[in-house]
Amino acid sequence: MGNGTSIGRVRGLGAAHSGSHHWLVIRYTAIGSLLLTVWFAVSLLLLLNDWRFETMHDWIARPVPATALALFVLVNIWHARLGLQVVVEDYVHDDGGKFACIALLNLLAFAGAAFGLFCVIRMALGGA
Repeated sequence: MGNGTSIGRVRGLGAAHSGSHHWLVIRYTAIGSLLLTVWFAVSLLLLLNDWRFETMHDWIARPVPATALALFVLVNIWHARLGLQVVVEDYVHDDGGKFACIALLNLLAFAGAAFGLFCVIRMALGGA
C-alpha cells in the first residue's frame, strides 16, 4: 500500500480523512476568538473604567452583551480543547493513555463551558 494518490493527499483524504476539517475548525475558532476578544476589550474600555459590580451587572443584563459573552466563553473553550487535543495526539503515544487524556480533556472542556455559561446566564438574568 502507498500513501494514496497525489490528489487524495491534497484533498486531505489521508488515513483519518478528517485532518483538514480539524485544521479548518481550529482556524475558524481562532478567528471567532479574536473577534470576540476585541469586542470584549472595546466593551470594557467603553465602560470608562467604571467596573463596579452594579455597572457590570447592568451591562451583562442586556441581551447583546450577554449573548456575545456566552459565545466568547464557548468559542474560547472549544478552541482550547481543539488545540490541546492536537498536543495530546502528538505527544501521548500509548493508545490507552491517549484515550484517557482525550476523555479527561473533553470532560474538563464540558465542565468549563457549563460553568462559564451558568455564570453568564446567572448574571444576565439578575442573579447576584
